[in-house]
Amino acid sequence: MVHIFSPLTVRKRRIPTAASVLLLTVSLTLGGCASVPPPDNLMNQAQAQLQSARDAGAPDYDPVDFGFAQDKFQQAQQAMANRKYDQAADLADESRADATLARTKAQLAAARAQIQSKTDANSRLRSQNAEAQSENDQHYQQQKAQLAAQMAATQQQDNGQGNGQDDGNPAPSSSAPAPATSSPLPQQAPMQEMPAPSSSVLGNPQQQQQPGQGGFQTVPDAGQQNSGGQ
Repeated sequence: MVHIFSPLTVRKRRIPTAASVLLLTVSLTLGGCASVPPPDNLMNQAQAQLQSARDAGAPDYDPVDFGFAQDKFQQAQQAMANRKYDQAADLADESRADATLARTKAQLAAARAQIQSKTDANSRLRSQNAEAQSENDQHYQQQKAQLAAQMAATQQQDNGQGNGQDDGNPAPSSSAPAPATSSPLPQQAPMQEMPAPSSSVLGNPQQQQQPGQGGFQTVPDAGQQNSGGQ
């Protein structure tokens, strides 16, 4: 028995098969997109890390990593708008990591800047203390030199006064009044020689003249008076 195949019959069978394959592909694609949820949590984390890095000063201390984080976050937002949730999730996670790195570097740079500021302040304080100490030392040396000069002048003046008294020269005048000296004793009159007694008187020592008469009258010796009184 001979079978005859018609070309129209083969074409009619191929059309439903191609349509079913295309429909299956579209359904799988739509099903795959619908199976991935929007990465809202990752987007929120990335946005929070960006704000934290900005507060830490990342735009000033680490602008490179902070710029990467911002660019990737904008790309993630664009992927979310196009419903490319897988791509959006990856970009949001990378943005969060770059923002965290930028925040850490900014904190370290701020701490270093603070330490350097304190170091500079301590250096200025030490310099001011050294200058004050130097001024105090100079003032002390000046006072010491003045005191030594005064002591030397006083000693020289004392030596000059001593030398003036030894040489018979008048001592230099000073502000202190000179001590009062005792007045010199009056000079005694020269002793006059008494006239020698006459031979008659010497021959008769017991004879004494009456008061009121002239002649020589012996005066007892002071030693004899003292011996007689004793």
